[in-house]
Amino acid sequence: MFIFGNLLLAVAQILDTILYIYTWIILIAALISWVNPDPYNPIVRFLHTVTDPVLRPIRRRIGIFAGIDITPLIAILIIWFVRGFFIKSLIELAYRMKGG
Repeated sequence: MFIFGNLLLAVAQILDTILYIYTWIILIAALISWVNPDPYNPIVRFLHTVTDPVLRPIRRRIGIFAGIDITPLIAILIIWFVRGFFIKSLIELAYRMKGG
């Protein structure tokens, strides 16, 4: 059973790292949007391509308050919740499967 525990632990750690990096990508995209970047810049296109699938549904539901787009903040809070609840639960389950 310890093999499955190690596998689950590795998966949880990889997911945690991916969500941590994605949080930074959302933050960078939000900061870059303040300076009116060139839409043909490859970095700007990459940031929009990566963040739009997550931010677009939130934008549709929440909208923009007083000219301020708070969807990156909401997305980051959701990611923090997932990291704090789901990932930590996976890690604890993995340790219990390992017997420790």
